[in-house]
Formats: sequence, C-alpha cells, structure tokens
Amino acid sequence: MFSWLEKNPFFFTIAFLLVFSVAGIVEVLPDFTKSARPIEGLRPYSVLETAGKQVYIKEGCYACHSQLIRPFQAEVDRYGAYSLSGEYAYDRPFLWGSKRTGPDLHRVGDSRSTDWHSNHMWNPESVVPGSIMPAYKHLYKKNTDFETAYAEAFTQKQVFNVPYDVEDGIKLGNIDEARKTYIQEAAQIVEDMKNAEVKAAFEKGEVQEIVALIAYLNSLGQGRIAK
Repeated sequence: MFSWLEKNPFFFTIAFLLVFSVAGIVEVLPDFTKSARPIEGLRPYSVLETAGKQVYIKEGCYACHSQLIRPFQAEVDRYGAYSLSGEYAYDRPFLWGSKRTGPDLHRVGDSRSTDWHSNHMWNPESVVPGSIMPAYKHLYKKNTDFETAYAEAFTQKQVFNVPYDVEDGIKLGNIDEARKTYIQEAAQIVEDMKNAEVKAAFEKGEVQEIVALIAYLNSLGQGRIAK
C-alpha cells in the first residue's frame, strides 16, 4: 500500500493531510476544550452588571474599546495581565472588540474607581486631558431596564447553565429577590458618586443607566474572580 502511495503523489498528499489533520485534532482539541472552560472562581454578572453591559452594547462602547489583552509585554505593562479564554465563559456576546480608539478595558475594574468613571463619563477631558471621547450625560437621566436585565440573566441560567444561585455565588432568585439585590448593589455605586441628579433619582427608587454601566465597568478584571 505504501509503495502504491509513493508512486501516486496526489493520493500520497491526500493521505498525509488526512493523517496530519487527525493528529492535530487529537493534540489540540482537548487543550482547547479545557482552556475554554470557566477559570476557577469566575462568577457570572449580577443583574445590575448585566444591565450595565446592555448599556455598554447599546452605546457602542465596543466600537472604540477592546476587551482583549494580548500576551505581549507592551500590552501587559499597559493594561494588566493578558486575557484568558476561560474568563469569557459567561459572556454572551463576548466584547473583544477589534479597534482601540481608546484603551483596552478588560482590566479597567482593577485600576479605576466609581468616582473616576462618573467624572469620565460626564466630562472625559476632566480626567483625561485631550480625550476625544464624547460626554455621555444622557446616561445620568435615563433609568436602567431592570426587567430586560433580569430576563437576560435568567436565560443565561436556564439555557446555558450559568451558575447563578450556587453556594458563595451570585444570587439571582425570583424577580422580587433580584430587584432587592439590584437596588442594594446600586446603592453602593450611588454612594460613591457625587452627581446630585443621580442621587436624587435613586432616592425616588430609580437607578440611572450610568449606575449600571459603572457597575459593569467595575466588574471587569479580578472583581469577577472569587478569591
């Protein structure tokens, strides 16, 4: 058989490619599957963070900011530890992005505070002189969509088996329980903000989009990995 293949280069090439492909799959696929699993300690997004992610998508933030730190020294020095595939296990959709008009945000929660984000979104140049990013003052006036965020988190749990309501994890519960937790988390964000309009709205039981967005940005980084 081998002598026949040696005399027929075309079929020899086909046989070689077939064997090479099978060997590659056997070697690569198990490691790929393992690396795609959630990293140890990774938690899903809370309902408030989910609402913030929805604001992030709606405002097109991914068009100017990536969330993928490549394993190069220059990137690690600037943005923090390089990204691991298992960190995106609960991201649907993932927001890697493809352009960096602004900095990568995958570790932004490790280096920026709520107050910094609040000032930045209101007037970017107040904290980043020369910034070309537009102001997002409308986020300080519009309420978040709690129901849609809860539905998204509930779908993640039911359809994709994202581990909500596990011991020492993120509690989802029913919609009333989730709303209570949502308000409690929002209160922590509002407390660290100075914007009087946002605080007044929260006193009336309203959670503005900027609060949810900041909660989401704060979650990007080591904050989603249990110690």
